[in-house]
Amino acid sequence: MTAVLDTAAPAGVFTLSATDAGATEDVARALCAAPGGPVDDPSWVAAARAGWSALPVALRRALHDFRRDSGTGGVLLVRGLPVDEETLPPTPNARGSVQRTASVPAAVLTMIACGLGDPAAFRPEKSGALVQDVVPVPGQETFQGNAGSVLLTWHNENAFHPHRPDFVMLLCLRADHDGIAGLRTAGIRDALPLLSEETRRALAAAEFVTAPPPSFGDAGGDPTPHPVISGDPDDPDLRVDLSATRPLTDRARAALGELSEVFEEIARTAVLAPGDLAIVDNRVTTHGRTAFRPRYDGKDRWLQRTFVLTDLRRSRVLRADDGYVLD
Repeated sequence: MTAVLDTAAPAGVFTLSATDAGATEDVARALCAAPGGPVDDPSWVAAARAGWSALPVALRRALHDFRRDSGTGGVLLVRGLPVDEETLPPTPNARGSVQRTASVPAAVLTMIACGLGDPAAFRPEKSGALVQDVVPVPGQETFQGNAGSVLLTWHNENAFHPHRPDFVMLLCLRADHDGIAGLRTAGIRDALPLLSEETRRALAAAEFVTAPPPSFGDAGGDPTPHPVISGDPDDPDLRVDLSATRPLTDRARAALGELSEVFEEIARTAVLAPGDLAIVDNRVTTHGRTAFRPRYDGKDRWLQRTFVLTDLRRSRVLRADDGYVLD
């Protein structure tokens, strides 16, 4: 069996061969056994960067191709990664849950983050952990964030932040009981041809403000008005969170409404299985999640998340000791 890149799928799909999956697991286990601190420690990241070069060539090539051109959908789904399913502990259900200790999934995420750029985190969110649990939390069902289980609205990750992630990586360790929790994505490249000229002009004007997501707690955002689309008019960047971005004018409000409607028309949904890694190009594509019903029995849906910055230097002023956490 050989690795296949399926560009005709709802999102770009790369499936590891059985041989390459085994080789990836070997590299991940070697990283877990290496001396050093927790996964947030710079020594772990340095070891992961070295491990990246030992990953199968076909996997590294697919990831580098996606980094250069994320396609119209702005999503790559990598299938067949090792997540150590048989030895997984119960799904955590505490608010703010993160992965601090070495594990095969954490190793996979950190190595791939090093191949795409650099792993990064934000100190107000999940205590600045580089590998974060995305799990349902009792009492947080209606939360518009990673702890909830109701429909999660369209958003660029941390749209309020001047150094928001370039890529968001979501690795499935365990699916939900009913197999219905779907990662939804909608990008500006698919949406742009469907938007009216008037809406395009409004979205390109600095007539919107975006608040931090609830996961940041009381951390303040940047109140400076900003456009929703910027850069090349034919291939713009996207900056929006439909639960946190507020229009400042009537035309901005109408444009945001039309954008939301178009996102629903072009939505792509992927129900992730264990070993599936979804990589979202956060510069051009929003994501969300369909609703599901958690049982809080230790077998609930469990994803792990890592953010990637392709140019870490730009955020140097916000990172103590040139680390990976933005204050």
